[in-house]
Amino acid sequence: QVELEESGGGSVQAGGSLRLSCTASASVYTWNWMGWFRQAPGKEREGVGAIYPKSGTPYYADSVKGRFTISQNYTKNTVYLQMNSLKPEDTGMYYCAAGPAVTSPLLSSDYNNWGRGTQVTIAS
Repeated sequence: QVELEESGGGSVQAGGSLRLSCTASASVYTWNWMGWFRQAPGKEREGVGAIYPKSGTPYYADSVKGRFTISQNYTKNTVYLQMNSLKPEDTGMYYCAAGPAVTSPLLSSDYNNWGRGTQVTIAS
């Protein structure tokens, strides 16, 4: 059973920054993609971005391009989500996921391993 654990969530003012971490119990090279998703109350889970661990290639949703950066440290089995210029609409539970993502790196159904999430709240 592979485990993913997120950390780094919190509450910040709009314009601020947070860095989320996702540590896996296996090598990040186990999967094609490791992704970050978020879900706001009453809304569907949406893909924020993902990284292809074997090459380090990132992929972002349009809503976060230029503000969020995904990176990895394979020696720590960890993927990071650096979030800058945060907006109130970035508020939500953020989840880390890992899987084949054959169809799209931002499609939640393409992932079969999930963390429990970490809450991010952005105050206006």
